[in-house]
Amino acid sequence: MLLVVLLLAGAAPAALADKVFGWVERATIEPWGVAVKAKLDSGALTSSLDARDIETFEREGEEWVRFRLKLEDTASGETFSEELELPLYRDLRVRGAGGRDERPVVLMKVCLGDTIYEEQFSLRDREEMNYPLLLGRRTL
Repeated sequence: MLLVVLLLAGAAPAALADKVFGWVERATIEPWGVAVKAKLDSGALTSSLDARDIETFEREGEEWVRFRLKLEDTASGETFSEELELPLYRDLRVRGAGGRDERPVVLMKVCLGDTIYEEQFSLRDREEMNYPLLLGRRTL
């Protein structure tokens, strides 16, 4: 019924084709082009990125976050390591089995499929996790 309504309204069939992704996808962290395994998690609202040595600091009256990315590029097998400083977008309070945790959130770009998204990423050490990148509902 919805298809008939859309076709009658002049919607092109190509516009009806949704992108389909699986549970685990390859995503690229931009602007570096680092390919990583990403778990798509509809149970999480905010995406999460593996970050080390996380510290907040003040720059010109604004809160910023300094952190280090250490990611294995799945395309080349090489380790990408870079220290970044980005404005703090917001703080995220997380409750889970391990208790409560507060994490900094920054805006970064990620490419999934053929589309680049600017998304919110909470930063945390995900070294013990299977996937360095978790994409939450905001991204999906």
